[in-house]
Amino acid sequence: MRINFERTGGFAGMQVSKVVDTANLTGDEANQLRLLVDTANFFSLPATINSNTQADRFQYQITVEDDGQKHTVVVSEQAAPGTLKPLLEWLMAAARGK
Repeated sequence: MRINFERTGGFAGMQVSKVVDTANLTGDEANQLRLLVDTANFFSLPATINSNTQADRFQYQITVEDDGQKHTVVVSEQAAPGTLKPLLEWLMAAARGK
């Protein structure tokens, strides 16, 4: 599985991005990431999840490619479903190198 992640917006307007390939992760990390994608029901999410745009809020773009499937979701910070938040947190931590 390969994930392209990008966060834009925020007060400083700083962009954060990361490409994660489960082939480059430990077995435990790859399993955890796959579980987060499955728990978010990622491939069933709409392409855009947005609420009233507020100034200085983050927007996320996540593209997941797995077993011939490819799906991109653009979601505003305040509209992120609860099931998607753990995946966003994992990807942000990975983007920050933690």
